[in-house]
Amino acid sequence: MGRTALLVAAARAVETHRPDALARDPLAELFVRAAPASAHWPLRPEQVPGGEADPLWGRLGRYFGLRTRVLDDHLLAAARAGTRQIVLLGAGLDSRAYRLDWPPGCVLHEIDTDEVLAFKRTVLDAAGAAPAAERRPLAADLRADWAGPLLAGGFDPAAPTAWLAEGLLLYLPAEAERRLMATVHRLSAPGSTLAYELKDVAAEPPAVRTSPVYVAARQRLGIDLRALFDADPRPDSAARLARRGWTVTVRSPYDFTAVHGRGPLPEPNDALAANRWVFAARPGPSGGGEAPGAGPRRRTPVPGPR
Repeated sequence: MGRTALLVAAARAVETHRPDALARDPLAELFVRAAPASAHWPLRPEQVPGGEADPLWGRLGRYFGLRTRVLDDHLLAAARAGTRQIVLLGAGLDSRAYRLDWPPGCVLHEIDTDEVLAFKRTVLDAAGAAPAAERRPLAADLRADWAGPLLAGGFDPAAPTAWLAEGLLLYLPAEAERRLMATVHRLSAPGSTLAYELKDVAAEPPAVRTSPVYVAARQRLGIDLRALFDADPRPDSAARLARRGWTVTVRSPYDFTAVHGRGPLPEPNDALAANRWVFAARPGPSGGGEAPGAGPRRRTPVPGPR
């Protein structure tokens, strides 16, 4: 899992240096260079063999750049609408607390493993980086009890929260996903929002296993992405949230490629075809509404990935 966090950081570094960058993370390259496993990876577009055609740093990298932009927009829209409590579930090596323009009073709770947070702290301290909002890191196993430590760390369940689970549920066992979603629901005051990524690997045709994205990650980086994804059928978390009263919108990443004019496009035996981004909002006292960042008005049916 540490290598996947570095993979995303390297993709964000490459995206940062594109002239048409969808998102910029100037700290990403510091994480990549600080880890021996990734010290030789490219950090700029001109260092990518094959450029945009490269399945790893071109296509998959553009996917991560697009995902970063869309989820950044989701969180900032919630904050600008008045939400001041943000929880990053599986925060990884992203530096949202440092690189985004947060309104005054925002508090970011970053939950991840002790190993990831310790590495992150070492790199950020060495760089003298200062967060743009109050940052509260919390070392916890998201497959176990994390609500207790979060509450002990000052989280207020009576206040609206913007939740984010980026690149997390893909790796969790189905039962752990159910527990996590139930906990998010329990801790969410009216007006809270949630964005998360899901992928139903079990629904992928066998031919997808030879996708250039999967092959390049395995052969060039030693990361077997499909082996990391939980292969059991996924729970329909979007439908469960809807039954609990949330307003839920399910999008394909390609919806946002169309919106921004940049990002990956569908291809044969597509490793990204089963990916979905879900945006949910728990209505406040005034009623419903769509989660910020949900994008174009066209809706994908709630059951989620095919």
